[in-house]
Amino acid sequence: MAGAYGADLPKVPEWLNKGDNAWQLTAATLVGLQSMPGLVILYASIVKKKWAVNSAFMALYAFAAVLLCWVLLCYKMAFGDELLPFWGRGGPAFDQGYLKDRATIPSTVKKFGNGTIEREAVTPLFPMATLVYFQFTFAAITTILVAGSVLGRMNIKAWMAFVPLWLIFSYTVGAYSIWGGGFLYHWGVIDYSGGYVIHLSSGVAGFVAAYWVGPRPQADRERFPPNNVLLMLAGAGLLWMGWSGFNGGAPYAANLTSSIAVLNTNLSAATSLLVWTTLDVIFFGKPSVIGAIQGMVTGLAGVTPGAGLIQTWAAIIIGIFSGSVPWASMMILHKKSTLLQQVDDTLAVFYTHAVAGILGGTMTGLFAHPDLCKLSLPNPTNGAFYGGNGGKQLLKQWAGAVFIAVWNLVSTTLILLFIKMFIPLRMAEEELGIGDDAAHGEEAYALWGDGEKFDATRHATQMQQFERDQEAAHPSYVHGARGVTIVL
Repeated sequence: MAGAYGADLPKVPEWLNKGDNAWQLTAATLVGLQSMPGLVILYASIVKKKWAVNSAFMALYAFAAVLLCWVLLCYKMAFGDELLPFWGRGGPAFDQGYLKDRATIPSTVKKFGNGTIEREAVTPLFPMATLVYFQFTFAAITTILVAGSVLGRMNIKAWMAFVPLWLIFSYTVGAYSIWGGGFLYHWGVIDYSGGYVIHLSSGVAGFVAAYWVGPRPQADRERFPPNNVLLMLAGAGLLWMGWSGFNGGAPYAANLTSSIAVLNTNLSAATSLLVWTTLDVIFFGKPSVIGAIQGMVTGLAGVTPGAGLIQTWAAIIIGIFSGSVPWASMMILHKKSTLLQQVDDTLAVFYTHAVAGILGGTMTGLFAHPDLCKLSLPNPTNGAFYGGNGGKQLLKQWAGAVFIAVWNLVSTTLILLFIKMFIPLRMAEEELGIGDDAAHGEEAYALWGDGEKFDATRHATQMQQFERDQEAAHPSYVHGARGVTIVL
């Protein structure tokens, strides 16, 4: 084979910056690892043992399905030529000529009233193939986050239908409107790396989906312990470290903004985790692993709307609020709201992503620094804290949040009602009582003893004797896995 620098090969394009391309592919891989295997592992381990396979499979399926839909149609709906002010013109993105060309987002061009160009389109210094893959990883993780709200009861066939439909009719609208050159992009709404497009979108869509799918069985709602706390930490670790690519890759370059974003991202996550853990200790007397993970996620989601646009002290402030406001909404507001209690959001995605996303968008409207905005925004602006047009920017942030929330509420509702006409959204009651074996014919932990598969008919007597011995020795013994779980 010819080497990469063979004399007979075409000349490397002058526009190609190999450093930017290398970083963008690395960032895309980091974001991909957040989903596969990060959220696959996290979902599999944070749920009750009987739902481990089903939860992991929902994430695995979404990752694969989104990629195929993305290159067939959805990339250009989110980042292609304008069809409507909030939607791009869909089409395939797999022609080799198209993918080898310089990356460009055509709708980001801004023109004067007479048709002359005021501002050129966004054209990063790497190939279109890199941009297509990088943006796919964002679309995939958003869809997988929605799954967190309906774990433990959604019909897997309904989920398989939901993923492509939601990607087409919901995600692409938000992505085009804010990132792809839509009306919110040109109006000046700031969403540095997905506080609205990803976190607010998935949180609202997940909450709506949880409402239409219905709750888990009462026994599962009352007791839903994680089946593997240590593995849960491994999944959370992949999620945290992958966020460096999430926010570090947003500028489409290995530049000053990406460096600031990576530092701010990790600092906000650490601060939020500590604040959430402290609140757990104050009010419940002990820290919990699930609480720490929730705090980590809210800190990451909260800083995402402005990670590369705020000073580092502002990242600490965002971390403090991200660790406390979602905590209060989950632990206090939820218990006082009849409506919120009626919706069974399995992993509290609404609180950890939607609430954190709105909070982050608001804080960006307050703390976006004018000098940092000039480095990366098409419409230089600043937060209200720095005067000038900051007050207007804050109002724009709120208006953008309203659009994303309302669109996801309506589109997710219509999609699920359409699917419901052909496929039940919720598993049958007998399947809910069994779990993975009924849904997939597989179990997460199938070994019993020394390589022998557990057979209830053969081992029931010795299991009953074991439990009686445990109860006699430890009166507080509880059947099943032990661990801290989210009680909403």
